[in-house]
Amino acid sequence: MKFLDLAKVYIRSGGGGAGCVSFRREKFIEFGGPDGGDGGNGGSVWAEAVEGLNTLIDFRYQQHFFAKSGQPGMGSQRTGKTGEDIVLKVPVGTEIIDEDEETIIADLTEVGQRVLLAQGGNGGWGNLRFKSSTNRAPSRANPGQEGVERTIWLRLKLIADAGLLGLPNVGKSTFLAAVSNAKPKIADYPFTTLVPNLGVVGVDGREFVMADIPGLIEGASEGRGLGDMFLGHVERCSVLLHLVDGTSSTITKDYKTILTELEAYSPDLAAKPRITALNKIDALDAKTLANRKRSLEKAADGPVHLMSGVSGEGVQDVLRVLWKVIARTRKQAEPEDDQPWQP
Repeated sequence: MKFLDLAKVYIRSGGGGAGCVSFRREKFIEFGGPDGGDGGNGGSVWAEAVEGLNTLIDFRYQQHFFAKSGQPGMGSQRTGKTGEDIVLKVPVGTEIIDEDEETIIADLTEVGQRVLLAQGGNGGWGNLRFKSSTNRAPSRANPGQEGVERTIWLRLKLIADAGLLGLPNVGKSTFLAAVSNAKPKIADYPFTTLVPNLGVVGVDGREFVMADIPGLIEGASEGRGLGDMFLGHVERCSVLLHLVDGTSSTITKDYKTILTELEAYSPDLAAKPRITALNKIDALDAKTLANRKRSLEKAADGPVHLMSGVSGEGVQDVLRVLWKVIARTRKQAEPEDDQPWQP
């Protein structure tokens, strides 16, 4: 299945049916009077977050969604049929954005969450509605209200607790494959990962979701490499794991490159809790490892964890540190009861 995280969609709600002008005409019934029914309401356009979807690929092949209009009213006080609604089924984590690509209409972060995108038009009144003590035989009816037509953008941001950051080939996919059942592509050349991957990670009997995105390079904010188009998928994460290749001779530069691209993309993302880990330590001798750890700690101005995604050394310690931050965030998100329940 191809991965698509941005789609442009054209929607239109149905118009309301016109009201009917009709008079009751039956044998042996005198002074029948008006009996025109109202028009039916037009169908609306909704968006709903559903399970089982992790891409917007369906909206590449169908971009137009038009709800049906309501039927016109009829005689004998018969109301027209209401037009059927249309529901756009999207993955959890989808943002719905207005045509200007800036105004967020809704953010669907839970299964079953729905939002009304275009209200169907109201049906017009029939002439029965206009009957009064001074107008016993009205011959007017209202037309139905027109539907709403608009263009929207759907942008998917994956729901994950932790996100992996780093230059290409620092071992992000290897790490994800080692700690979860995810099977990302792993190879010895840059940009092996072309689309984000999700994996469920377990540590000490607890689970959380980790996201791996394609590697960033210097100038990604200006479009170099794959750019920073996938950074949106780690915006919802509680913590970021910044992996640095321990076999690189430019560790400090590598670290600052990622930090610069994060700040260029979003200061809020750069301010998220971030864990720094020196990867591939199984390929280093003790003296080189100590020197590079010291250099990275100075650049990061904080602790640096040592690990190897291949041998598994230090991996569990890194996962425990990630879980501490995630658990703290989840606890803050839980609503607190002001008072205990009493019968």
